[in-house]
Amino acid sequence: MDSVKEGLAYVWKTKIVLGAISLDLVVVLLAGVALLTPIFARDILHVGPQGFGLLRASFGVGAMVMAIYLSRYPIVRHGGVWMFAAVAVFGICTITFGLSRIVWLSGLVLFIGGAADMISVNVRQTLIQLATPDHMRGRVSSVSMLFIGASNELGEAYSGVMVRLLGAVGAAVFGGFGALAATGAWSAMFPGLRKADKLT
Repeated sequence: MDSVKEGLAYVWKTKIVLGAISLDLVVVLLAGVALLTPIFARDILHVGPQGFGLLRASFGVGAMVMAIYLSRYPIVRHGGVWMFAAVAVFGICTITFGLSRIVWLSGLVLFIGGAADMISVNVRQTLIQLATPDHMRGRVSSVSMLFIGASNELGEAYSGVMVRLLGAVGAAVFGGFGALAATGAWSAMFPGLRKADKLT
C-alpha cells in the first residue's frame, strides 16, 4: 500500500504526468466511438457485414500504420504540441464520423483518428517515462495502466448512456466536441505539458 500511495502522490504532484494521464482518461471517456460502430453500420450508414468490418478495422489499421511510421521516424521535438494536436484531430474525426452518411468517409476518419490516437499514446507514454525517475517508474506506469484500463471500460458505459439520451449521432458528435473542449482546457491547466519539448 505504501508503494501505491507513493505512485499516486508522485503522479499528483508531477503536473506533466498528471496532465498526460488525465487527458487520456477524459478523451477516451468522452470520444470513444468503437462501441457505436455496429449502430452506425446498421442504422445510420445501412451497410452489411463488409461495411461493419471496414469500420471496425479502420481505427486499428490507422493506429498500426502510424506506429510503424513512428518506429522509423519518431517524434523528437515539440512533444506537447504534437500530443495536443493529435487529441484535437481525434476529436474532429469523432465529430465527422458522427455526421457522416458515407461509409468510405466514416472509415477514412476512423483511420485518421486511429493514427492521431497513436501519436497521442506515443508522446504521452514517452513524456511519462522521461518525467519519472527510475525508482518510481514501475509505480507510475502501474497508475497509468490503471487509468487507461478504467477509461476504456468507463467510456463504453458512458457511450451506452449517451446513446440512450442523445442517440448514436448525438453521442458521437457530443463526444467529439468534448474531446476538443478537453484539449483546450488541459492546454490551459497544464502549460508545462503543452510546452514539453524534447522526447529524447
